[in-house]
Amino acid sequence: MKYEISITKTTQPKERLADESKLGFGKIFTDHMFIMDYSDDSGWHDARIVPFGPIALHPASTVLHYGAEIFEGMKAYRTANGEISMFRPLENIRRLNQSAERLCLPTIDEEACLDILKTLVALEKDWVPHADGTSLYIRPYIYGNDPHLGVHAVHNATFVVICSPVGAYYAEGIKPVKIAIESEDVRAVRGGTGYAKCGGNYAASLRAGKRAEERGYTQVLWLDGVERKYIEEVGAMNVMFKINGKIVTPTLTGSVLPGITRKSCVELLREWGYEVEERLISVDELFDAAEKGTLEEAWGTGTAAVVSPIGHLSYKDQIYTVSNNEIGALTQKLYDELTGIQWGKSEDKHNWVEPVCKA
Repeated sequence: MKYEISITKTTQPKERLADESKLGFGKIFTDHMFIMDYSDDSGWHDARIVPFGPIALHPASTVLHYGAEIFEGMKAYRTANGEISMFRPLENIRRLNQSAERLCLPTIDEEACLDILKTLVALEKDWVPHADGTSLYIRPYIYGNDPHLGVHAVHNATFVVICSPVGAYYAEGIKPVKIAIESEDVRAVRGGTGYAKCGGNYAASLRAGKRAEERGYTQVLWLDGVERKYIEEVGAMNVMFKINGKIVTPTLTGSVLPGITRKSCVELLREWGYEVEERLISVDELFDAAEKGTLEEAWGTGTAAVVSPIGHLSYKDQIYTVSNNEIGALTQKLYDELTGIQWGKSEDKHNWVEPVCKA
């Protein structure tokens, strides 16, 4: 199915940033956004692209009082063959629907959602930046807006998509980052919302992230919420370790976000002949490997940063340097392969690239 999308173009187009090296991340937004409403009676309706601007909310809206909100993060790229394309967008759409089901928000037909994303990106194609390492970040989100108080399943909701031309997620680019393992706060627990991409998970991470930043660290590495011993995620990314030639990454227990970049890395690594173990890994095992010198590489994976090498790990009074605080060979290979596919510089053997329009 597809929704009939009305388009109202802006009469005041914004001036684009001439120096794309100064884009930053999530600071600049395109001329238009997509909005669609939902009600139990009518389902999804009134699909429209309108000029980018503020959204009106009833003061009692469900999202404001009970956190009924989910979102996704994906990108569009200006490829080497003169196209605008997206990377595995159906995976993001499926995860959006999984998150919606967990928070009792309405789901969206996959093909209809893909058509919405492609229609908006095609309209905003001139906003897709040209410089190496840049892209158009796409943020779809759904929030509940029932106009009355009371804890209950959502009956009215809104789906919005906004776009932002971006550079590197980390200002330092693909350089090793310092990670502090968090021993007090937890991000999520099994049976909770850890596998859903919802705002509450990220709000719960802010205090620990602030403390780590004050100590000179870039991100927090989370432990599980029950035993406080098993590695889960690093900041807003999944995490992987190369230990004695094998790749180890936390298994998806329900408290870890099922990342699309994580999935892509696992598939590539297995194709390259690496043994990939998706399992529980304790902080003690990790630091034992670091002490023995068998912790060869560590990196985070996510849409925003793609692959982010870890150069230092800190836990309580222990600090270890990983891979001489340099980008490991495998980490670099993953980054090069993924970004090569995304920007159309490498062959897409897996049909991961979704063409949108001619550039």
